[in-house]
Amino acid sequence: QVQLVESGGGLVQPGGSLRLSCAASGRTFSHYAMGWVRQAPGKEREFVAAISWSWSAVRTYYADSVKGRFAISRDNAKNTMYLQMNSLKPEDTAVYYCCADRTVEVGKTSYANWGQGTQVTVSS
Repeated sequence: QVQLVESGGGLVQPGGSLRLSCAASGRTFSHYAMGWVRQAPGKEREFVAAISWSWSAVRTYYADSVKGRFAISRDNAKNTMYLQMNSLKPEDTAVYYCCADRTVEVGKTSYANWGQGTQVTVSS
């Protein structure tokens, strides 16, 4: 098990930026693949981005809706994952969850470990 705590959410105007962080504790962070999943009110969970755990070649994956605007990264020395969100749109409004599992793939929304979520609201 790994414990996950998100931070960095908030209210931002359309076109603005936010950076979400996910601090991990417990089992070895670098052994986990990580991802971000979001859920808007009344909607199903949606894959946002994911990053592998490979030490030799880290791979990243993005939903088409965020490709080119969001960037996922991880710092294994700090046990932290990030999601840099630029050019935010009102439709990005959701609770964003940090997730961890043994593997990730494009579209994955079912993870073994979840954070409590952080609210992102994009509105003028």
